[in-house]
Amino acid sequence: MSTAASNDDIVMLPDLIDQLSEAPVPPAIPWIPQTWGWSLLAVVIVALLALWGIRRYLRWRADAYRRAALIELDQRLDDEGAIALAEILRRTALSAYPRERVAGLTGQRWWRFLDASLGDRRTPHFDGPLGQELSTAPYRATPTDGTNPPSAELVALSRRWIRHHRRDIPQESAS
Repeated sequence: MSTAASNDDIVMLPDLIDQLSEAPVPPAIPWIPQTWGWSLLAVVIVALLALWGIRRYLRWRADAYRRAALIELDQRLDDEGAIALAEILRRTALSAYPRERVAGLTGQRWWRFLDASLGDRRTPHFDGPLGQELSTAPYRATPTDGTNPPSAELVALSRRWIRHHRRDIPQESAS
């Protein structure tokens, strides 16, 4: 053999590349995490969302009397005026609190109960001129059209009480 390489012994680069094997395709990345911690986190999040949804639904159902009172107030206020306002406030309170706690309240005790259950220290309050208007309006002489419209301030306070009264006031603060 000669020291010089023959043409048959020379391998060209394209020939070497053709001899390479194909690179393996990596496996597809799974959508589901492989560790149990992510699965546990997903279960906890789903459970918390379900609990939150159930609580919202139960609260929505428990507040049905509030929505009904506001709808009735809108329907009856123009026709019946202060009489409807006083009646709707009383029936809403009877829906939210035990009958023996609310039914016998009149005058200043009734106004203080409304203020205590509202839990809002902003003015105006029922215990004052607005409470007097609420108590006396159904008995005042009515205008010619038969209605006795309450003041806008009393209507706004009554709507706020219907929407936001608390059901957990202490017994002694309401008397």
